[in-house]
Amino acid sequence: MKKIAITGANGYLASLIQTINHADFDFIPVTRKDVDLANPEAVEDYFKTLEYDLVFHAAARTQTADCEKNPLDTHKVNTESAINIAKVCHEKGARFIFLSTEQVFNNRTEDLPYTEETPVDSTSLYGQQKIEVENFLLENQIDGVILRLSWMMGLSYPGIKSSPNIIKNVMKAMFYQKPTLFTVNECRGMTYAKNLAEQFEKIIDLPRGIYHFSSQNALSTYDAAKQVATALGFDDLLIDQYILPDQKRYADHFRNLRLATNKIEAHGINISTFEKDINECLVDFGWLD
Repeated sequence: MKKIAITGANGYLASLIQTINHADFDFIPVTRKDVDLANPEAVEDYFKTLEYDLVFHAAARTQTADCEKNPLDTHKVNTESAINIAKVCHEKGARFIFLSTEQVFNNRTEDLPYTEETPVDSTSLYGQQKIEVENFLLENQIDGVILRLSWMMGLSYPGIKSSPNIIKNVMKAMFYQKPTLFTVNECRGMTYAKNLAEQFEKIIDLPRGIYHFSSQNALSTYDAAKQVATALGFDDLLIDQYILPDQKRYADHFRNLRLATNKIEAHGINISTFEKDINECLVDFGWLD
């Protein structure tokens, strides 16, 4: 059975991957209790002691505000430790699966979804930290996959806490009757995390290179939030009361963070749509029949 070290093992996506695929792989969960990613030297030493066939590197400090406020600390976690793990994988002859982000394109202004060949351009430190790792992997021909993800979404399972996402944000707004702003001048992919976890085996066996994994979406974040509320059964009057349009954010230029997925689909990976993902998630958790 293939041994897979998985970082950020207590996080939502990594937890789903382990839960859904536990019978097929020997997972080695790596958490903060095992090694501190803010100490890149300790990270390198730690991974040298492990035996594995592959590292699935899901750990990161993903909040953009956190990266801007703590650039040195987040660089150690998001960039230096990731590069050190990749170096050890290269030495051991193990694969390295690196989770990157749509944020590598946040300074581009095209209307179409970005392909893997689109030149990266990011004004956020988080995006820049991920780009630095991507460049290292490509320049050093590290055996593995750079997997750029959209905003992942889902709900909590017993023992598995979901990350902040549009479904939870809409539920909080509607169920607690809390008027909440959602961005009008933005369109991005939003993907049910279970879709990735269920295709984990295919993803880790992809040929070396960059791939986009993102459900397709043509709605603004505001319109997407209204669609979630509608799917939950709320009427238009209540939706308009608690789902509010944020016209100011990105008013200077519309933010497009959509990812093209033709490349990964050509390798047999199924890509969904935002609408289908919302329905599937709400059915899975008993909100819809």
